[in-house]
Amino acid sequence: MTTVYERRAAPAVAPPGRRSPASAVLALLWAGAAAVVALWWTDTGPVVGAAGWLTGAGRIAGLLCGYACAVLVGLMARVPLLERRVGSDRVARWHAMAGRYTVSLLLAHVVLILLGYAAQDGVSFARETVTVVLDYPDMLKAAFGTAVLVAVGITSARAVRRRTSHEFWYYVHLLTYCAVFLAFFHQVTLGNDFSGRPVATAAWYALYLGVACLALWFRVLAPVRLNLRHRLRVESVHPEAPGVYSVVIRGRRLDEVGARAGQFFRWRFMAPGMGWTSTPYSLSAPPRRDLMRITVKALGDHSAAVSRLRPGTRVWAEGPYGALTGDRRTSSKSLLIAAGVGITPMRALFETLPGEVTLLYRARTAEDLALGGELEAIARWRGARVLYALNGADGRRPGFTARSLRAAVPDLVGHDVYICGPHGFARDLYESLRTAGVPDRRIHHESFEL
Repeated sequence: MTTVYERRAAPAVAPPGRRSPASAVLALLWAGAAAVVALWWTDTGPVVGAAGWLTGAGRIAGLLCGYACAVLVGLMARVPLLERRVGSDRVARWHAMAGRYTVSLLLAHVVLILLGYAAQDGVSFARETVTVVLDYPDMLKAAFGTAVLVAVGITSARAVRRRTSHEFWYYVHLLTYCAVFLAFFHQVTLGNDFSGRPVATAAWYALYLGVACLALWFRVLAPVRLNLRHRLRVESVHPEAPGVYSVVIRGRRLDEVGARAGQFFRWRFMAPGMGWTSTPYSLSAPPRRDLMRITVKALGDHSAAVSRLRPGTRVWAEGPYGALTGDRRTSSKSLLIAAGVGITPMRALFETLPGEVTLLYRARTAEDLALGGELEAIARWRGARVLYALNGADGRRPGFTARSLRAAVPDLVGHDVYICGPHGFARDLYESLRTAGVPDRRIHHESFEL
């Protein structure tokens, strides 16, 4: 494959990396939550009796739940500012946490409001529930939306996800849009905090319409435009190591896509049995004007089927995503550490990162070193180092301790460190790097585990 991709010399000087807007985004989200609490506080008079306390608590839980629903949709919209600057893995963690808060607030809202109404009307909880769902405006739709959101929350629980396919989880998860739509209307028709307050009502509509437009644009229209414009098809498939294959994808004017080394796309191959699955794979070489390449390890049914793709197969891609790029650099020295198929984005960065670069690659055996020939060739022409960490004769894995890392890279503290590998590997490596004195801001990692 080195003959397909012409080499490009990396710049000798590394400009300072761009600061991630993660803190600013989080501050904005919390400011929105504070505004919701302020809306409830200014509209809440003296609270009298158990019914008043229960209803008041249910109102604030409902308002915060409604705000959290909008945040969920915004985080699912794959906005480039978040996906490419904050990082897809961090956004996914935010989304997962927001989902847990949303379901908890939803359940609290339902239970507290119904208990408060039941106490106020002097009837049972069950009778009040039937009355509210069947007689109150827009409540039947809200009840369906609530059921869908709870179902999404259940299927997102880690214990359930281990027992279900990714496709099942993915398509159930998409029902979040339907649930939010169904639950929206009762918020403005029954919400006391919006009654007679046109500014608050307009702001609520603007919030929901805004995130709906983001989702429509970046999840529907932008991918359609990308694929109609660039016409992606499989060019060839090549073995790289046992169970590891590279797929070269040809398209038109791919340099206009804006992909960077270290980023990934979500790929959907229009081959029998594969068209329903969209899977993230990193670019394993810098993108060219008419070619992109991914390298995939057979870890499941879908990834195993990649090796059987035929030239000419149509490809549907979404992206580029990911913040594991040269923009994160704060130093002219970089250390890339990869384990297994985590070498794919590291190989692209190894070719393109400016300055002094060292690559540390862990694999079980020498035969498992995917793209090894390319790594050696890149190391020679740019004068970089490639270090391999292979299992011992007894199968024992080499440990990456603070001492061993400092021995391999004496000026370790002065390096930006990029990590790609299994979650446990990355977690342990992060702890070793921090023990070795590497600042947190210089440790860069992205994971596809959601």
